[in-house]
Amino acid sequence: PEMLLMEEAGPNTFRVMENGLPYSISTVLSHELLKFNKLLSQMHATLAEFQKALKGLTVLSEQLEGMFSAFLDNKVPALWASKAYPSLKPLASWIKDLVQRVDFIRKWLRKGEPAVFWMSGMFYPHGFMTGTLQAYARQFKTSVDVLGIAFTVLETASEDIEHSPEAGVYVSGLFMDSCRWNPERKVIEDSLAGEQFTPLPVMHFLPEEHHKKPEEWYAAPLYKTIERKGNISSLGQSTNFILAVELPSEHSTDYWVQKGAALVCALND
Repeated sequence: PEMLLMEEAGPNTFRVMENGLPYSISTVLSHELLKFNKLLSQMHATLAEFQKALKGLTVLSEQLEGMFSAFLDNKVPALWASKAYPSLKPLASWIKDLVQRVDFIRKWLRKGEPAVFWMSGMFYPHGFMTGTLQAYARQFKTSVDVLGIAFTVLETASEDIEHSPEAGVYVSGLFMDSCRWNPERKVIEDSLAGEQFTPLPVMHFLPEEHHKKPEEWYAAPLYKTIERKGNISSLGQSTNFILAVELPSEHSTDYWVQKGAALVCALND
């Protein structure tokens, strides 16, 4: 994919609030552009060097040789993975996924904030969640420190949603691991036989002051990948765990913990 350029930005992409402060979701987009461009720049540079090496115009370094071996094994080269988001996909699927992610960010850049955010397509979902809370706090003039998030599973498909909510954000792209959503009963249930992962419908993430989890709801941990493990970054955040998403249930929390029920942003295929 080509680099994401600020010159592509539409007239309503980077909004400023009435009080003169930048809109927090626009700041999220700025950070996403920087992170994706670092990855794309690394890919463009290393591929150019690799092509020169194949033509005998430069020495095939150890790193480039490792990249060649990764290509043969259908693995993401270490030179790219070091600049990329966590992913367990093989190279072919990883490239396809990257193209889709960059396309999502480019549409956001050109057309402005989407009605539904493809959370799984973001480089840094933690920043998106922080931006969502900050946007609500500035919109309703409250402290971000007292905010939690209320979660609602929608019945409307992503492509049928034309407008953003008055507050909060609509989120798509999440998968359920070891559980599934029952649209008739509007609760999570056991997975069907032989079906470990199922897509979760669009959700409304709505910040709420002094939020408390409803009784009998399950706080499902949301991870970037199905690996379900990570390290603590310099910002004090997990490199894999994002947040707990509360879902209505007819079973206790212990039941779902024993099942290993969770949510993930990306599968490994």
